[in-house]
Amino acid sequence: MKIALIAHDAKKKMMVDFTIAYEPILIEHELYATGTTGKKIMEATNLQVIRYQSGPLGGDQEIGSMVAKNQMDMVIFFRDPLTAQPHDVDISALMRLCDVYDIPLATNLASAEIFINGLKRGDLHWRKIIHERRGE
Repeated sequence: MKIALIAHDAKKKMMVDFTIAYEPILIEHELYATGTTGKKIMEATNLQVIRYQSGPLGGDQEIGSMVAKNQMDMVIFFRDPLTAQPHDVDISALMRLCDVYDIPLATNLASAEIFINGLKRGDLHWRKIIHERRGE
């Protein structure tokens, strides 16, 4: 499964802690992240992460492009709802694309833990079927 990991500045520590806690599950998947978030994850874990630009520099749009091409299976985006972001339009577009293409989107720790535990159980079997049909 292809999983995007994104975190606003105030949530980066939470994302790092999340990836440390769930490293045994995440290591089995292809991980993508926006710039600084990916760097911090790789520094704190043994996870390999394909990094894009930081969110304000287009990273959210790059991940959104993968969603639009049906090349992403899950997005975990620890948002900071209490701080205005200079790229709110990009964030909204990414979330809209996840809805349009039925990509699971966790925007907080509670939903991310449910998704990861579901992933561990194989609950996203329908995504695997899509990949198999495409020969991926």
